[in-house]
Amino acid sequence: MFENRFIQQRIEKAEALKGLGINPYSNDSKRELSIQDYLNKNEDVFNLETKRDENRTFTIAGRIKLFRLMGKASFLKIEDESGMLQVYVARDNLEENFYNDIFKKYVEVGDIIEVKGYPFITGHGELSLLVQDLKILTKAISPLPEKYHGIQDKELRYRQRYLDLIMNSDVKSTFQTRSKIISLTRRFFEDKGFLEVETPMMHPIAGGANAKPFVTHHNALGIDRFLRIAPELYLKRLIVGGFEAVFEINRNFRNEGMDATHNPEFTSIEFYWAYKTYKDLIALTKEYFEYLFKNLNLPTKLPYGDLEIDFSDFTEIPLIESLVKIGGVPADIVEDKEKILQFLRDNKLEAKAGMNLGQLQGELFDEFVEAKLINPTFITEYPVDISPLARRSDSKPHLTDRFELFIAGKEIANAFSELNDPIDQLGRFEGQMAAKDSGDDEAHEMDEDFVNALSYGMAPTAGQGIGIDRLVMMLTNQHSIRDVLLFPAMKPIKQEIDLLADIEEENK
Repeated sequence: MFENRFIQQRIEKAEALKGLGINPYSNDSKRELSIQDYLNKNEDVFNLETKRDENRTFTIAGRIKLFRLMGKASFLKIEDESGMLQVYVARDNLEENFYNDIFKKYVEVGDIIEVKGYPFITGHGELSLLVQDLKILTKAISPLPEKYHGIQDKELRYRQRYLDLIMNSDVKSTFQTRSKIISLTRRFFEDKGFLEVETPMMHPIAGGANAKPFVTHHNALGIDRFLRIAPELYLKRLIVGGFEAVFEINRNFRNEGMDATHNPEFTSIEFYWAYKTYKDLIALTKEYFEYLFKNLNLPTKLPYGDLEIDFSDFTEIPLIESLVKIGGVPADIVEDKEKILQFLRDNKLEAKAGMNLGQLQGELFDEFVEAKLINPTFITEYPVDISPLARRSDSKPHLTDRFELFIAGKEIANAFSELNDPIDQLGRFEGQMAAKDSGDDEAHEMDEDFVNALSYGMAPTAGQGIGIDRLVMMLTNQHSIRDVLLFPAMKPIKQEIDLLADIEEENK
């Protein structure tokens, strides 16, 4: 693993340090404050006549990112999570022989060091630290990539995220923003009176959304379990039980393809609110975005690649209407199954065999409308055929009280007034089972216990799910979901394939 000659040289240096009685992996740091705190605390040094203050000393730690050796003195740039600091290391300011015998021989870019010294301003006007004591905390045996070229291979960046974070401060910033978004989301819903809950990650029945599940086996029970597609059915059981506003921020798993907006495991918030409708959720969603933008100090207009998204411009339009007004689909075909099929063929598109009218309308939307929805758009009134858990509209029984929110051509949220009629729900599950028997491997399974829960009465409720990963993409101008996931799913490399083959052989 460590055959590289540069790594071998560093290993030898680590061993040499041990021979000198210096632990290259010590655990007794005396760091007092972060680099950013140091910079903030010593801004007044710019106003001093001497441009230095030897009477106050600080102990800082960080990774060496730049090393300029100049005979009897050196300038280093060290970095911690908060920022970068220049430090000045001079032979005459350290213990006798330390500079020549230890520092020059064994300290390198990538090492993590601790320095103690006082603040001063360089001739170039940079607040720095003059080192009076230096200690190696961690000897890095793998050299960092060359600074100015960084890591060009995206595959390497995703597989070795730790290296990506070391080399690219903007990547670290993206994940700090992600953390803030999740924290603010939790605070927003708690302030609204929602209760945060946790529901099972392994389900006896794959349900809550149309998707293909991952299957695992529970040895103690001797049965298969499904990694959850969505927490929906468990959260609605809690509404039946008497909780009136609940939310969960957690992972979902879908055994499907990977692309710029799909990862097999992803994070969402799903929430349910008793005595509310999907119209209330539209208002809540707008308020949620206002809250995020205010607390993240974001302008209402954000760039997204070549696009500009205006987050002050939320619009609503029914799905069927959007096919005509946005998608350019002829108005006389959108309610006719055969005409839709012919329209798709004319546009060199194929529909799956056996699709019903609602599913075909969904196909039209996916092909002709979705990519055109740049500013935040609520698409409402989805067909019952593609909304097995949503409440039917009282005025249009073939449609549901549902919306999906699209931004920059991508679905960000899905919401509806919940179906709480147990007989209707049972019938829809039976329809889903028929679809599964016809070859639809993403159709819902029958969940008799959920129907049983509804039979005890669920208050009128509205529920919504928001994809956290895609939301972070929008707010940080990232165009691949892998850029907002610390450790995205990756195809196995040769070593992993060989290891899997060995394991499989051992298990035969």
